[in-house]
Amino acid sequence: MSRHARPRKERGRSRVGERFEAVVGPVAHGGHCIVRLPEPESRVVFTRHCLPGEQVVLEITEGTDGDRFWRGDAISVLDPSPDRVQAPCPVAGPGLCGGCDFQHVSLPAQRALKGAVVSEQLRRLAGLDLDVTVEPVPRDEQGLRWRTRMQWAHTPDGQRGLRAHRSRRVVPVDDCLIATVDAREPTPGLTLTESVLDRHFLVEADGFWQVHPGAPSTLVSSVLTMLDPQPGERVLDLYAGVGLFARFLADAVGDGTRVIAVEADRAASRHSKENLASHQGAVVECGPVEKVLAAAYDEPIDLVVLDPPREGAKRVVVEQVVDRAPRAVAYVACDPAALARDVAIFAEHGYRLERLRAFDLFPMTHHVECVALLTR
Repeated sequence: MSRHARPRKERGRSRVGERFEAVVGPVAHGGHCIVRLPEPESRVVFTRHCLPGEQVVLEITEGTDGDRFWRGDAISVLDPSPDRVQAPCPVAGPGLCGGCDFQHVSLPAQRALKGAVVSEQLRRLAGLDLDVTVEPVPRDEQGLRWRTRMQWAHTPDGQRGLRAHRSRRVVPVDDCLIATVDAREPTPGLTLTESVLDRHFLVEADGFWQVHPGAPSTLVSSVLTMLDPQPGERVLDLYAGVGLFARFLADAVGDGTRVIAVEADRAASRHSKENLASHQGAVVECGPVEKVLAAAYDEPIDLVVLDPPREGAKRVVVEQVVDRAPRAVAYVACDPAALARDVAIFAEHGYRLERLRAFDLFPMTHHVECVALLTR
């Protein structure tokens, strides 16, 4: 739910705790907005708990004289945005739980901010000018009660809680409002059955599975619509997890057609074999994607699904994909910066971004999920 602070070397006098009055600039990737302090400080401060255009008093939470930028919290709002709302959660705010970035923002405005971030990353890193609309996803409650898995921390005296932003400090939390009432903690060694569009999937309780209950069906439907798989087309599903996309694509291209699912995690790969067992022609390969593609399956492929981790597929995988000359690639991305960097690499090899959809799978946070269609 939050990031741990990284060890850092002090670079001059600490400015932590100092306060400044300022007007907030545009939203930035990462759940904060940009504030530019005038001289004599002349610093960019990545500031949480604010909105573009607001006049605020911010307090520096990280920063020294030698740092290029500082971090801060808006601790007082002098001129609020019309998009500001009262946070529904009592532990959402400066110095409190770090799990949610946007509880102070109306849901439509949250989605507009996320769309602006995706657009900015595509413009800056891929040279594309694209308006992005972030779509709501069914099965949450006005942005709350959507997280089906929770990893709790505990205070020294044993209270359940969550960590503060960029800190190991635990904030006691009686009821996390983005969690479902039956949210479970990951249990190693336990296998669960998840259902998506009338199909059942085996998955490890502590393995990867989308935490928003509406996410798997939304992503599958988007990928299938974009790729428009035809009978007999050959499919490569990379970072395949338990075979979610591979299974639906195997149904679409027909039994006996080549469908290759590549996944590095052993438990997920084992379940992928079980989930795809009824499809003749399906092959599950366990190993790092870049190593598997360098050693095997050097053959023509019609369709590719890429669902990489947060850092993206990167050049080595993108170039191995385009070497197989697919007619279409569906790229599922949880980080817009990584997506934009990889889209730029695809463009070097003649693949263009034909379509993009963005989904609000993580309401109240800055995270957004995109599905991009790349074609030759």
